[in-house]
This record gives sequence, C-alpha cells and structure tokens, in this order.
Amino acid sequence: MADLSAYPITRKWPAQHPDRLQLYSLNTPNGIKVSLMLEETGLPYEPHLVRFDKNDQMSPEFLSLNPNNKIPAIIDPDGPGGKPLALFESGAILLYLAEKTGKFLPPDAAGRYEMIQWVMFQMGGVGPMFGQVGFFHKFAGKDYEDKRPRDRYASESRRLLNVLNERLKGRTWIMGDDYTIADMATFPWVRNIVGFYEAGDLVGIKNFPEVTRVLHAFLDRPAVQRAVNIPKRPE
Repeated sequence: MADLSAYPITRKWPAQHPDRLQLYSLNTPNGIKVSLMLEETGLPYEPHLVRFDKNDQMSPEFLSLNPNNKIPAIIDPDGPGGKPLALFESGAILLYLAEKTGKFLPPDAAGRYEMIQWVMFQMGGVGPMFGQVGFFHKFAGKDYEDKRPRDRYASESRRLLNVLNERLKGRTWIMGDDYTIADMATFPWVRNIVGFYEAGDLVGIKNFPEVTRVLHAFLDRPAVQRAVNIPKRPE
C-alpha cells in the first residue's frame, strides 16, 4: 500500500484508498477538466472536495500541495519510476495523465505539439477571459456602473470563440476526428460561459455554430455527465 504520509494535505483530506490517484478539486471548469480525464481513462482515483466557501484552498495543508491556492491538484502514488508525484495546474495534469495512459493525445510528435498549442490556447486565453466575463456579468462586477471592463472581456471572449469556431470547421473535434485533452480543456469553459455564467447572449454564442455543435457533442459524452458532479458538493 502506498504511503502518502509525507504529504501534509493528507492530514486534512485523509486517503481512504492511498493506492489510487488523489484528486483535490471542485467542479468548476478547471476542476472538471481533470475529473473528466480521469473518468475518460478509467484510472482509479479518490476525489476530495476543496470547499471555497470554507477557504479550504487557503489552508496550510492545501498550500503545501499547491502554493498558488488553486484547484485542481493531484497526488499520483504511482508516478514516474513508481514514486508518488504531486502536481498542480490543470493543463499540466492533463498532459501528465495523457502521457501516463497514452490516451487522448496524438501518437506522433508533430500532432502532439499541435494539440499542446490548443491546450495552451485554452489556458492562456479561453479560461482567463471567460472567467473575467463571469465576474463582470454575474458576480460582483455586475454592480459596477462602468461597463467598459465587462465589454472589454466580452469582446475578447468573442474573438476567442471565433478562433475556435474557425478551427472546428470541417472537424469533429479540435484535433479532427479524435477527441483529445484539448477538447477536455476547452469545453468545460464553453459550457460555463453559456450555462453558469449566463453570458451566452453577451458573447453572441449563436454566432458560433461550430462551437455550439461541438459543445453539444461534448455534453453528450457519459464521462462528461459524470465529471460535472465530481467531487460531489454537499447537499
């Protein structure tokens, strides 16, 4: 049985199954990315809910694993060389799990780097910009009288959606016929801006039919339907 006692986070979230990959997360778009990858690959894992309403992400135990106080983070008890590996940043975790399992990434080096650029497109653009739209449209920012910040982020989100829409023309998924971690990284955020953020009209989602087509295909996947509720929130 794996010994994870060297990781302080396990004192706050004890591992009931230490031989399984430990996931510390919340079902936000970034959290869903990793829950989804784990569900798609079938890797055994144990999810732990990191509650923002209780500031779990600022606890010393969580910060010992991710000093950037963001979800998700993982400990893989069976990392490279059979030794435990701790990781944070959803994009890094997706790449690690894809390499570990040999799934959801192109088999050739050129295809792999092409896919990685689209993962980086999500990490550097889609996630941050859509998140700012959510803040200014639904949360505290909605009370700001000056709408220029909201409109700036909405405009940039429309630009990013157009880039994605053009990429998807004639393709089933971002990389073509094959579903990859680029899709797992991107479409939880598209789902969020339309659903939870209720900003579909603001960003003109109807003007991006290829994006909405692929979003529906994404949402139809059984693993997606499971992952959006992992880790389970309290009743």
